[in-house]
Amino acid sequence: MDFLTNEKLTIVGAAGMIGSNMAQTAMMMKLTPNLCLYDPYAKGLEGVAEEMFHCAFDGANITWTTDVKEAYRDAKYIISSGGAPRKQGMTREDLLKGNCEIAEQLGKDIKAYCPDVKHVVIIFNPADLTGLVTLLHSGLKPSQVTTLAALDSTRLQSALAKEFGVQQSKVKNCHTYGGHGEQMAVFASKVTVDGKPFSELLGSRLPLTRWEEIKQDVIQGGKKIIELRGRSSFQSPAYVSVEMIAAAMGGRKFEWPAGCYVNTDKYRNVMMAMPTVIDATGVHYGNVEGTEEEMAALDASYQHLCKMRDEIIELNIIPPVSDWKTVNPNL
Repeated sequence: MDFLTNEKLTIVGAAGMIGSNMAQTAMMMKLTPNLCLYDPYAKGLEGVAEEMFHCAFDGANITWTTDVKEAYRDAKYIISSGGAPRKQGMTREDLLKGNCEIAEQLGKDIKAYCPDVKHVVIIFNPADLTGLVTLLHSGLKPSQVTTLAALDSTRLQSALAKEFGVQQSKVKNCHTYGGHGEQMAVFASKVTVDGKPFSELLGSRLPLTRWEEIKQDVIQGGKKIIELRGRSSFQSPAYVSVEMIAAAMGGRKFEWPAGCYVNTDKYRNVMMAMPTVIDATGVHYGNVEGTEEEMAALDASYQHLCKMRDEIIELNIIPPVSDWKTVNPNL
C-alpha cells in the first residue's frame, strides 16, 4: 500500500462532522498510515475511531486520544477544525472571541509539543483570525500555516457553472481574495466559461443584476448550506482542507487561493486569501491582479480584517503588532 508519506497527521476536532470527514478522506487519499484523531469529546471521538476501524483501511495505523500532548507529539502535519461551529443566523465573525481563544491555545500547544511540525491548516472560523492567532502563538514560519479560504473560490466556480449550464471544471480562474467572511472580494475578470472570457458573457448572457446576486450567493455560501442542511458545511471544507495538507506533504500542488500570512507594502500583518501555491516547501503567494473595482473590494476586505485583528488585540488574545516578533521571531 503506497502512502504519500509515513509522517504523522493529526486531525483536531475529529469527533465533529468536519473532522470525521477529514479523517476518512485522508485515508481514502492514502496520505499517511499514521493518522491520529484528537478531540476532548471522548465518546464521540471513540465513535469516529470505531467507524474508521470498521472501514478496514489497508495498512492504516489509526490512533485516537483526548490528550493534547499525545495527539501532537511527533505530529508533522495538523488540520484543525477544533472550534465552535457556525449556527443559523450567525456570521463567521460572530465566532471571533471564543474561537480565537481556542486558536491561541492551539498555537501554544504546537509550540510546546510539536515545534517541528511541517504544516498546519486551520479551518475553524473566522479562519483569517484563528489562523493568524495560531501562527503567532505557535512560533512557526508564515509558510507553514494556511487557512481554508479556497472554499469561497470553489463556490464561485460552482455558481457560475450552474448559471451557464456547463461542467464545473470548464469554469476557470475563479478566485476570491481577502477575507473569508462577509467582506470577501470576488474576482471574475480573468474567469473563462468553457473557453469564453467572462467579460464577453457579462451583460450579454449574464445580466449585471444577476451577477450581483451570484456574488452575494457566493459570499453567503456557508449560510445557504446551514439553511438547507440545518448544520454548517462539512463535506466541502473537509475535502478541500485535506487537499491542502496533501500538497504540503508533497502531493499535487494546491493552487486555489489559500489564506496565508501577508505582509507587503500595501497589505500588512494579516492572514488573508491571496494567489497562492501550496507545495512541499509550504505556501507561497503572489500579487493580486484585477480591475479597479475588484482591487477596491480587496482593499475594503483588508480594512475589515485589520479592524477584526485590532479587536482581538484589544481583547488581549494577541499583543500589539509592534510586539509580534517577541512572541514569534519568524514574523
